[in-house]
Amino acid sequence: MTPSRNTSRRQALQVGSLGLLGLSLADVTEFASQAQSQDSQTRSPAVLLVYLPGGLSHIDSFDPKPDGPSDTRGEFQTITTKTPEIQVCEYLPRLAVRSDRWSLVRSLGHPTNDHTEAHHYVLCGKVELPTPFSRVQPIATDFPSMTAIAGSKVHSGSPLPAAAMLPRRLINVAKQVRGGQTAGRMGQRHDPWLLSTAAPCNQYGSCPDCFMFSNMETQDHTLFPMWQSAHPQLLSGVTIDRLDRRRDLLLEFESERRHLDRFAGVQSLNRHRTNAISLLTSRKVRNALDVGNADPRVRDRYGRDLFGMTLLLSKRLIENGVRMVQAHLGRGVSWDTHGDNFPLLKNKLLPPFDRALSALLDDLDQSGMLETTLVVVCSEFGRTPKIFRLEQHYKLPGRDHWGAAQSVLLAGGGVRGGRVVGKTDRIGAYPTDQPVTPQHLAATIYETLGIPRNAHWRDVDDRPYRVFEADPIPGLT
Repeated sequence: MTPSRNTSRRQALQVGSLGLLGLSLADVTEFASQAQSQDSQTRSPAVLLVYLPGGLSHIDSFDPKPDGPSDTRGEFQTITTKTPEIQVCEYLPRLAVRSDRWSLVRSLGHPTNDHTEAHHYVLCGKVELPTPFSRVQPIATDFPSMTAIAGSKVHSGSPLPAAAMLPRRLINVAKQVRGGQTAGRMGQRHDPWLLSTAAPCNQYGSCPDCFMFSNMETQDHTLFPMWQSAHPQLLSGVTIDRLDRRRDLLLEFESERRHLDRFAGVQSLNRHRTNAISLLTSRKVRNALDVGNADPRVRDRYGRDLFGMTLLLSKRLIENGVRMVQAHLGRGVSWDTHGDNFPLLKNKLLPPFDRALSALLDDLDQSGMLETTLVVVCSEFGRTPKIFRLEQHYKLPGRDHWGAAQSVLLAGGGVRGGRVVGKTDRIGAYPTDQPVTPQHLAATIYETLGIPRNAHWRDVDDRPYRVFEADPIPGLT
């Protein structure tokens, strides 16, 4: 390639970095056209999976047991929602007045109390562990997550990928990445698009209003910004502004690189190249990824914290064509309240969750998106009815892991509000009516996305596996 007199060698190398992505002028034009036509298309169904890692106490949130014995019912009062038959914890007041928009499944359960296994069960929608199975990191033989399967079966209506995950990977206290977040045996090319937007904070909760499990002290820190730009960098030091300049250079170099077309794969764009093109061609998409540009009143409604900004960005991703978003509210064990259960839920976890989710439902409803967007809120498991105290580790009592029961909130996507599916016994230990499994929840998600009941996903060796392993949860529509 011989650059023109007006183009420096450095500029040539910069454009060359785009060439490594397989970008031609035709590619850019094609994807720019896709981005511009998105608004004119009928909105496709989408799913937002709001995941509360660590295990939300169902008894202290959506399945209170005020008439239970003193060692199980907990410290919180209950409040009646807009739907008189439904009561929730007193620290969910915003959601309570919006109960006509959401329904509850109070009977989801599975057979493990182990974090690592439960993440696989719930996030993969499959009560089965892969063989081999690693407790310390994701491996290639893992079952694919629901988000990965969904992303492989549906198409986004924009340059963005069909499936995304934010604001960081789930990790455990040893900073090991949890399984159940990847495409596993489907192959890395089907991994959900990871938007690493959370601050590099080692504490827990809705940063910057955090706490530490080691000493249960709360932290209101300002060491790091709580939110980072969602714009991915393609190469070290390549920013969005520089990409804008490189797009102009691409025009100049187009004629010089056509001879590369004879090489197989240059014109075959994978999902990661598509991400790069979207940044090159759609300022609307770039603006959507920058929640810092939101109206201050909007940021206040969602909450200027990690929970609020995560759900605001999730909404913007769906607005721009992403079909399945997996949003983690907290680090790997933020909701793992073995100790200090009641003050942590009261002061650090439930209020920002209540505020952010309520703002999300308001915006989806007012924009008309709630009709086509299913919002699912769940954890890897619930927590024990029995309140206990581990004095050697925690100052105040808490609840342990409990896979047998948890509550799941669902809204939109055809779900009628003000309903309760299933119930647990008088202390919240076991389902006594309409037991539901992760397979049923996964089927509900897949059905919402329009995936056919006879669909299969395939592993890297082209072996087929059924997408649906159960029927969708009945009684929600």
